Amino acid sequence: MQIIDLLVIVVYLVATAWLGLKLSGRQTGLKDYFLGGRELPWWAVCLSVVATETSALTVIGIPVMSYLGDISYLQLALGYIVGRVLVAFFMLPRYYDGEMITAYAYLGKRFGQSTQTTAGITFLFTRLLADGIRVLAAAIPLKVILDGLGIHTNYFVIIVVLSLVTIVYTFIGGIKAVVWVDVAQMFLYVFGGILAIIVITAGVGGGWFAEAAAAGKLQMFVFEGNPINAAGSFIPSFVGGAVFAMASHGADQIIVQRLLACRTKVDAQKALIWSGIVVFVQFAIFLAVGLALWAYYDQALPADLGLTRDDEIFPLFIIEGLPPGISGLLLAGILAAAMSTLSSSLSALSSSTVNDVWARFRRTPLTDAEGLRVGRWATIAWGVAFILPATVFESDSGNIVILALGIAGITYGGLLGAFVFGMVNKRATAVDANIAFTLAIAVNAFFFVMEKYVTGEVWVAWQWYPLLGVLVMVSVGGLLSLRHPAPPVAAVAEAEGSLR
Repeated sequence: MQIIDLLVIVVYLVATAWLGLKLSGRQTGLKDYFLGGRELPWWAVCLSVVATETSALTVIGIPVMSYLGDISYLQLALGYIVGRVLVAFFMLPRYYDGEMITAYAYLGKRFGQSTQTTAGITFLFTRLLADGIRVLAAAIPLKVILDGLGIHTNYFVIIVVLSLVTIVYTFIGGIKAVVWVDVAQMFLYVFGGILAIIVITAGVGGGWFAEAAAAGKLQMFVFEGNPINAAGSFIPSFVGGAVFAMASHGADQIIVQRLLACRTKVDAQKALIWSGIVVFVQFAIFLAVGLALWAYYDQALPADLGLTRDDEIFPLFIIEGLPPGISGLLLAGILAAAMSTLSSSLSALSSSTVNDVWARFRRTPLTDAEGLRVGRWATIAWGVAFILPATVFESDSGNIVILALGIAGITYGGLLGAFVFGMVNKRATAVDANIAFTLAIAVNAFFFVMEKYVTGEVWVAWQWYPLLGVLVMVSVGGLLSLRHPAPPVAAVAEAEGSLR
């Protein structure tokens, strides 16, 4: 690594903040700040969705999967496409027809303010933990660079700098700035992955692909293993992945916020479905990076290369195997992936804070001016809050992709279950929904904690967490709702009409 690489990264950070501010436009109210005035083109929203869910976890975490294993992670991407199609046609219309600003506003209309606030707070807490890990993922390669340049620092300082830069353009520009910066950042990190493959191929020859095939590393479908706890087998990856995508793209404000920023419902549906296809291609690119690295390092284990974390393998190549300047460009790509997700989280968290929590505790309606002011301060507060979980999870030695998805899955089941429950059960009340929601999250949290921190054994594959939560939510809520008489048919029709 040379000084030129560090200069490339510094230029990238400055350019990112400038671009976000330049493209943000003037923010005059809540819809401008949180929904971009509902005038964003569908293709930009599509790429922003992809950039948001990608993060540095994909760039440095997915190559490890094929480096140590195979390309069976693509099974999950197929399930993601199916889940997005279901969200596009069964959940998005309810958000658009109801003119909603957050995903949880639907729950507020169906069950009442208490359920909307409960869901909003749950989203805030989960997103804080999961995206704290994503910030850590960006700090990992940057620390390796600085160490290589003789600039010794710790993860805390790096995390603070990344958070501050992202806070600046998110605070001022709102969702419009976030989306357009996402588009630029996505092109940068995908270009970085393709460039890495080209450089490795030029160095070791094109035989690495045939070598990987001979070693069985091109296996995409895995039908062995217990479908309940074998996370890499087809059924949990495809079926569980579809349900996971329904939760992450239909009940998570970080994605729904983007879709609500489209001009029309049809545009939002196109953006969502096409994002699944783009994600599949993107996964394939970074899995190919892992296979190429496997050949480049002569099949050596990461520990044999002196690495303390498996997910340091791609950053190691960027530092050692690329010419000066190009190394900095690829590392800027990793930062781009991380900052796109962080900025998206900040915007979604501030939106949910204002609309699902702050506005619900006020006695008078929230004005646009006050909502905009609170939203911007919430952006700063959440940006600072990300520092804590990012620092705490630094000592975790597992794959950070699986860790982040597992944490998200704890609450995804309850969130998706609340939407499904509200759609299929017409007699349930807010009390029924809140009790079932809490129990659904508690069940998933029990499995996560026991598996990761107590037994060390996988009882339930992380892909099943959302489905497990939905089943608990619907069954427990359904039993509780039997305490109430069924509403008249006319009342049901009127209630359904108010939700559209």
